[in-house]
Amino acid sequence: MLNVAIVGLGNISAAHIQAWKTFPERARIVAMVDIVPEKARLRAEEYQIDCDIYDDHHDILDREDIDLVDVCTPPYVHAEISINALKAGKHVICEKPMAASLEECDAVIRAAKESGKLFSSIAQNRFRTSIARLKQVLDSGLAGPVKHVTIDSLWWRGHCYYDLWWRGTWEKEGGGCTLNHAVHHIDMLGWMMGRPDQVTSVLTNVSHDNAEIEDLSVSVMRYGQALATVTASVVDHGEEQQLIFQCADARISAPWKVYASGSLPNGFPYEDTEKEQQIKALYEALPEVKYEGHTGQIDNVLTTLEAGKTVPAITGEDGRLTIELITAIYKAGATGQSVTLPLQKEDPFYTVAGIQAAAPHFYEKTASVEDLGDGNKITLGSAY
Repeated sequence: MLNVAIVGLGNISAAHIQAWKTFPERARIVAMVDIVPEKARLRAEEYQIDCDIYDDHHDILDREDIDLVDVCTPPYVHAEISINALKAGKHVICEKPMAASLEECDAVIRAAKESGKLFSSIAQNRFRTSIARLKQVLDSGLAGPVKHVTIDSLWWRGHCYYDLWWRGTWEKEGGGCTLNHAVHHIDMLGWMMGRPDQVTSVLTNVSHDNAEIEDLSVSVMRYGQALATVTASVVDHGEEQQLIFQCADARISAPWKVYASGSLPNGFPYEDTEKEQQIKALYEALPEVKYEGHTGQIDNVLTTLEAGKTVPAITGEDGRLTIELITAIYKAGATGQSVTLPLQKEDPFYTVAGIQAAAPHFYEKTASVEDLGDGNKITLGSAY
C-alpha cells in the first residue's frame, strides 16, 4: 500500500484524486496540503477521504509514512516542491508543466537520480488508446516517413480566467497558452517526433488584456526537411484539437483518420484504398490501454514501484524535452529569430530569470482573485 500526499488542491487535483481512488487496494491519500487549508478540507470532504490537512508542504517532508508526493500546485513552485520531496526520500508525480525552466528541470532530474526515487511528469494523453495506437502506427513505418505535421492545440478561455491570482504572469504561471495548454500536444509531438532542429515562432495576446502572457502562438518546427506547425490558443471557439501526420504514403491523425493518395500518370491524386485498409487494420488490431488519462499514468507509476523499479513510462527527461520545445518557442517569439536546438546551459532562456527578463509583457495583470469557483467544471482537452 502506497501512502500519498497531494500538494495543491485546486482544479486539477480532482483528476488526481479520482485516479488514486480507482486503486484503493494499492494506494491511499493520507495528507493534503494547500496554502489555503480550507480548500484541502473541502476536497477531503468532497471525496470522503480521512486525511491530515496542512498549509505548507515542508510539514510533510519528515513524515516517514508518506511514500509519494503528488504535486498539483501552480507551475512556479513545481520544481521546488518536487526537489524538496525527492531529497526527503519521497517518490514524486508532478503536474504539467514539469518546471518553469530547463535549469529547474535539470535540478529535478538530478534530485531524482541522487535520491534513487521515482519522478514522473504528468502527460496523461499518452495514456489514451487513440494516442497510443497513433504512436504505434507511426512507428511501424506503414504510412511512410513524416513530411508535415499539424498540431492544433485550440482552447477557449474567458477574460476572467486570468483574474485568478496565479494566472496571467510570467512569474507565477511561467507562460501563457503555449506552456499551460499546448503542453499536452507539444508533449505528444516530442514523444512521436523527438527534438526538432530549429524553431520559429510568433507570440501575441489578442483577447486577454488582464494578462502579461500570450493567448495565441504559432510556431514552425523543422525536422530535417520535414516541418511541423504548432498553434497554441485560448481564443478558439469549439476547442478543436488535433494532431495530423502527413507521411509519404498516407495521412494519419488524432482524432483518428487515415487517408492515402496515389499518383495518376498526370501527377494528380487518387485514393489508395488498399493502403488505407492496411493502416486501418493495424490501428484496429492494436490493444486498448487499460486505464485512460491520469488514471493510466498513476497505474503505471504504481506498477513501476510495485515491481521495485523507479523508471516509469514518463520520466523527468520526457518532461524536460517538452519544456525545451516550449522554451524554444518563447525564445523565438521574444527575439524574432529562429532558434537552433538543443538549447545550451549558457543560453539566457535556460533559467527562469532569463526567460522573465526577455519575455514580452503584452499587458499588465489587472485583477487577482483567490478563487473563481466551480472547481470541478474544467476541461482537460480532446478525448480524441
